[in-house]
Amino acid sequence: INAQLVVPQLFLDSFPSWFSGIALAAIAIGALVPAAIMSIAASNLFTRNIYKDLFKKNATPKHEASVSKLVSLIIKLGALVFVLGMDQSSAINLQLLGGIWILQTFPSIVAGLYTRWFNKWALFAGWAVGIAYGTWAAYNVVNPATHAHFGGSIAPFPFTAVPVYIGVSAFVLNAVVATVVTIVLRLFKVKDTTDATRASDYGADENDPKVVAIERTQPPLTPELDGRSS
Repeated sequence: INAQLVVPQLFLDSFPSWFSGIALAAIAIGALVPAAIMSIAASNLFTRNIYKDLFKKNATPKHEASVSKLVSLIIKLGALVFVLGMDQSSAINLQLLGGIWILQTFPSIVAGLYTRWFNKWALFAGWAVGIAYGTWAAYNVVNPATHAHFGGSIAPFPFTAVPVYIGVSAFVLNAVVATVVTIVLRLFKVKDTTDATRASDYGADENDPKVVAIERTQPPLTPELDGRSS
């Protein structure tokens, strides 16, 4: 018995067929909402942080919107392939693996925001090692029932028999590598990127020239979005 089918089965057993069809369609639409939100977020991240920075720096807002829509469609099609081509356990395991991966961005983000001590290449090396170890450790977890890889997110901490979340082990390794590589690069006096951030960049008045210049490059908001509708 699949516990996830309790609500759909309730509709099928307790209501007429026409109402069950409407209820099941509503469930399907409700499942699509978070998927749509995640695909839109992923496409916006790609467009603004990869496409615009690396491929077309002078992209207009209209061009960004077009690229984002196309990427969002590609992501949805890719998700559909995963849903149709993989079983439920694989989808759950990939979600657990995603948690391990996203945790590896924490040192770079926090270090980049609150301190300039770490070398950028050290942070990148720590991230790469954390991603590689987390993926490898998760792959070696075998499901005892299906004998498939990526069977869970718990594994012994390195050089111990203590079971912990793989993301934590990878995070510790990430932080250690970033710290050690930073120290080594400083010993060899490898020059890091100069921080060009100024104190004035953290705040600006309404009529600040830079704010005005940015506003001129942005498309006008509709009255509903602008909050000035009557």
